[in-house]
Amino acid sequence: MKDISHTDPIAVMIYYVCVVGIAMFLMHPVIICISLAGALALYLTLDTKRSAGLHLSFLLLFAVLAVINPIWYHNGATVLFVVNDSPVTLEALLYGVFAAVMIVSVLYRFRTFTMIMTADKLMRVFGKLSPKAALILSMALRYVPLMRRQTGKIRSTQKALGIYRGDNIADTLKGEVRIFSIMATWSLENGIITADSMDARGYGIHRRTNFSAYRFTVSDGIFTAVCAVLTAIVLTAAAMGELAYGFYPKMSEISLSFPAIAAYTAYGVLSLLPAVLEWKEALRWRYLLSKV
Repeated sequence: MKDISHTDPIAVMIYYVCVVGIAMFLMHPVIICISLAGALALYLTLDTKRSAGLHLSFLLLFAVLAVINPIWYHNGATVLFVVNDSPVTLEALLYGVFAAVMIVSVLYRFRTFTMIMTADKLMRVFGKLSPKAALILSMALRYVPLMRRQTGKIRSTQKALGIYRGDNIADTLKGEVRIFSIMATWSLENGIITADSMDARGYGIHRRTNFSAYRFTVSDGIFTAVCAVLTAIVLTAAAMGELAYGFYPKMSEISLSFPAIAAYTAYGVLSLLPAVLEWKEALRWRYLLSKV
């Protein structure tokens, strides 16, 4: 199988639907921890810039989400301590922790999704279903980096002209408001120009064909089949009740039956599969370089 970055976008979309869907709808401690491990492994593999700011923001979000639940909800049989006549229970605390882990793991998944699925790949997925929706989505994704670059140019120009200083809070706020106003005008003008350009090229007159540089190969079929089989194992165990877990009033015991262990293993393989494929290709590339 190819690495996830060169896998057909349709297969990648199917993978993300499977792995994220299981993590979101099965509130099971083992599944949630495996989801976070797989998401982190893939993100650290793809993140060549080593952006620590994202990890810090997700860590802060995790801390906030984990603390909110035991403060507002007092269900549970194991009381840890009492604050202003409100009990803080172990069950509520652990539920908040695992809920926060689930949300953070899904956010990491979506971050890796945006790193893998570029605009042309999204056009490949949605082009056949709804060409207009695919066009709108690709244009929206295009405007995000475009507006970021334009904002940076305007900010640098205004600083170079001496319109405001960065060490003065009042000037900084006025400058940011001025930049926002300029960007709003620029966005509207750019949207009108784009609409006129599309109209001049005859968009919407006839049924349009779409071109895709991607082909669904045997390797993509194997990848999709593996994802489907692993997902089926997890869903079968869930349908049998082996992955049912409750936090209130007391935490359930984690099942160690054969279907449950098979589900844990299957989801572990599913969660770590893209990272393993990326590692395999990296090792292969280093081996080929060593032979040069």
